[in-house]
Amino acid sequence: MIENIIDFYKRIGQYNYSEAAGVTKGKPYFSLQEGHCHINQAIFGYRGFYKVTLLLETGKLYYADKWIMVDRPALMFATPAVPYAWEALADSGKRGWFCIFNEEFIQVSEQMGTLADSPLFCSSKDRIYFLDNDTLDEIQEIGRQIRRETASDYPQKFDVLRCYFHLLVHKAMMLEKGNHYVSHKNAAQRTVELFLVLLDHQFPVEFPANPLRLRSATDYAERLSIHVNHLNRVVKAVTGHTTSDLINRRIVQEAVALLQHSPCSISEIGWALGFNEVSSFSNYVKKHTGTSPSDLRMKAG
Repeated sequence: MIENIIDFYKRIGQYNYSEAAGVTKGKPYFSLQEGHCHINQAIFGYRGFYKVTLLLETGKLYYADKWIMVDRPALMFATPAVPYAWEALADSGKRGWFCIFNEEFIQVSEQMGTLADSPLFCSSKDRIYFLDNDTLDEIQEIGRQIRRETASDYPQKFDVLRCYFHLLVHKAMMLEKGNHYVSHKNAAQRTVELFLVLLDHQFPVEFPANPLRLRSATDYAERLSIHVNHLNRVVKAVTGHTTSDLINRRIVQEAVALLQHSPCSISEIGWALGFNEVSSFSNYVKKHTGTSPSDLRMKAG
């Protein structure tokens, strides 16, 4: 299950109707709030939103196959593409903050421009940045500026918030260093579980709004921030099937369902499943089912 913004607020006990009203599909959403320490709570999974957190507690940050100890002030970036969990081990008594925002807040020009090489969009970038005292003071001041701006009624406040957000990203990247991660004891099982959840959430596809975006083992490995060879190895070891077999099986299942029940044309269904040419789609379906798309459609009729 992918946690959305409202589910997140409910989980941390900060749900209120004014926040719920602000989370409107298709509209930009951005909020900054004080962070709270939840000792020994590590909920691992995908989030349907972006999050930047100023961490002042001691804890462990978990990813699919590794974790890192956070024992000093740090700035953490979380995206919908990469699953993680935070386990607080000790409350410092100091309050950090978090800002969360949706896809609509991030403009296309930013994904292709100055933020393209940032922790938000580059899977090879680190996502936790430890802060020295001077940078911590600067980050806290940016947080105060963001808090004031979110409460304003300035018509163009989202543009101002994006400027502050850019500043946060660049402050972090100025500190970029290689961090030391530790491997999970149960890394293989967790990695496979995350892969299967991610695979399941690619479906059903919709034409033309939601075509299939992840079609290869490499695509999934990039989303999980692991090497494709590692993904292939653990998937085979845990499930007995190759990564490609599992992906193809799910694509074929979706193809058959759409051919038999969707009003879309064969070419539209092929495009929705990532095939640019109808001939390629037809060959793919026949290879895996022994039946052509047109015959499958006729059988449904």
